[in-house]
Amino acid sequence: MHKQRGISLIESLVALIVVALGVLGIAGVQMRTLVDTTTTVRRAQAIRLIEDLSERMKVNPNALLGLTNYASGYDSKAEDYASADCIKAACSPTEQAAYDLKQWKATVEQTLPLGQGSIFLAPGETIDANRRQLGVIVAWRESERDISDADDKKKFLDNIDTSKLLKADGSFGAGTDDTNACPDGFTCHLQYLPVSARCAPYENTLYCS
Repeated sequence: MHKQRGISLIESLVALIVVALGVLGIAGVQMRTLVDTTTTVRRAQAIRLIEDLSERMKVNPNALLGLTNYASGYDSKAEDYASADCIKAACSPTEQAAYDLKQWKATVEQTLPLGQGSIFLAPGETIDANRRQLGVIVAWRESERDISDADDKKKFLDNIDTSKLLKADGSFGAGTDDTNACPDGFTCHLQYLPVSARCAPYENTLYCS
């Protein structure tokens, strides 16, 4: 009789290990793809939110003259704006801006996870008469996972974290108490909105296109 050998068992175990590693690799690729897809979807949502604000400003004929009325930091929430209902009644330019901000901030908060929005005057336009655009940043959280380890943070956040944002004035900011920088730990989308004049005064009358 031949002696029993364990070669077949060893080969089976090696095959199982190879298959397991392959499955883990495929799962890792799928998870990375899912994360990238989620990031892309949320960035597309952020772009649509900024476009929504742009459309609201186009409806307001005095948006260009009242750009400062639209300036709003991250700490300003939708409930902070006690505005009139401009759908049911006529509003002043200031009231219209407050109404737009209230509606827009609420949409940002409802659409994105921990969504925030910041609207700021373009740093290079310091004279009121020369202001023609607003900077808009939409921020959201990619993941609620608490990442404190430096190596772990580098591995998982470097490709999606924009907390070290290049600001409009050419400097970098960590996002703390900065209306034109991304908050630390958030992913952001920055876009500048050009604002054109729809109305022009002529002989004490405001003509709008």
